[in-house]
Amino acid sequence: MISETGVAPRRKLLHGHSIPLLGLGTWPLLDKECEAAVGHALQAGYRLVDTAFQYRNEEAIGRAIRSSDIDRDDLFVSSKFNKESHSVEGVQRAYDDSLRRLGVNYLDLFLCHWPVPAQGSYVEAWKGLVKLLQEGQVKAIGVSNFKPTHLKKIIEATGVVPDVNQIQLSVDLARREARAIHDDLGILTESWSPIGRASGLRDTPIVKAIAERVQRTPAQVLLRWHVQQGLIPIPQSSDPLYLAENLAVFDFVLTATDMQALHEMDRGEAAARDSDNPENGH
Repeated sequence: MISETGVAPRRKLLHGHSIPLLGLGTWPLLDKECEAAVGHALQAGYRLVDTAFQYRNEEAIGRAIRSSDIDRDDLFVSSKFNKESHSVEGVQRAYDDSLRRLGVNYLDLFLCHWPVPAQGSYVEAWKGLVKLLQEGQVKAIGVSNFKPTHLKKIIEATGVVPDVNQIQLSVDLARREARAIHDDLGILTESWSPIGRASGLRDTPIVKAIAERVQRTPAQVLLRWHVQQGLIPIPQSSDPLYLAENLAVFDFVLTATDMQALHEMDRGEAAARDSDNPENGH
């Protein structure tokens, strides 16, 4: 259930830190629009804010955080680094640069944004993240868009399992095999584009029918599908109304029949963005 303050509950991560069960995605928000959106989100009760070097909005997010009256320790700030930083030293530089741009003295979670296997250095990137964690510089470490084969390689090289893997995940891209492996390893699955990317999921008859029955919006139904399975969605919006709606998904339940109907919308792994493709990733 959602707390009386409207703040999402938290879940403990593998290395001891805890993460809110729903967060704010910030791509492609920039500058004043991004600052305003994060400010509205924090007022609405969001405590997890997701960004990346690639998004070019860390400074705006930092301004919004400083303008709020929320204690830093109550926030969960997450960022990611690009392939140019795939070395132990590169990760340290990327981390320091993100701290400077955000105006904070630590991150709750730092992620390798894409494996970019054609470059062949994501294991070194992971070693850099492990070093940050072991030195106490960051609270949790993870990866984004890593397939099970990529996870196996970094874990075998270091003996350290990621706290989080952030992947493209929605009812039509359910990523069941990857999620099962994450569960076995103790990795939490974070969902980017949880409402779908230009896929019209909100307008499908199944989603609209469920929304009407539970008296919620289609977006809330789609987000509830995530949180009801222990996934952490990070929907993006700059509209205060949608921001509040997206967070209000902890006080209702989808039935087993609802969940099965949504599961049947899955288009399979091949429909997801392929992180082994050299054209994907940064």
